[in-house]
Amino acid sequence: MTTIFHKIIQREIPADIVYEDAHLIAFRDIGPQAPVHVLFVPKQDVPTLNDVPEDAPEIVGRLAVAAARYAKAQGFAEDGYRIVMNCNGHGGQTVYQLHLHLLAGAALGRFGTPDA
Repeated sequence: MTTIFHKIIQREIPADIVYEDAHLIAFRDIGPQAPVHVLFVPKQDVPTLNDVPEDAPEIVGRLAVAAARYAKAQGFAEDGYRIVMNCNGHGGQTVYQLHLHLLAGAALGRFGTPDA
């Protein structure tokens, strides 16, 4: 299935890309939930966290390491940041291509409560 993220990877639609390498791409979220909200997306097609091949955990590791490097490079790593991965509908996933949210730039507080 082709998603908006696949179209960004293929440069079919524009995005504010802040990082890219051979394995992943990172771009600013169009509906930010914090002053800094960047999405890190593998170029390999992986719909959800459940679909990460057991023999390829590096897919997730690369996303986390890239997010940490970005936080350090942008100067907010010491203040802190949050990374989030949603999985499927009840987990809040709306785009079915694995991705990691990096949120920063303000005190984020505690995690919220489930929707009623």
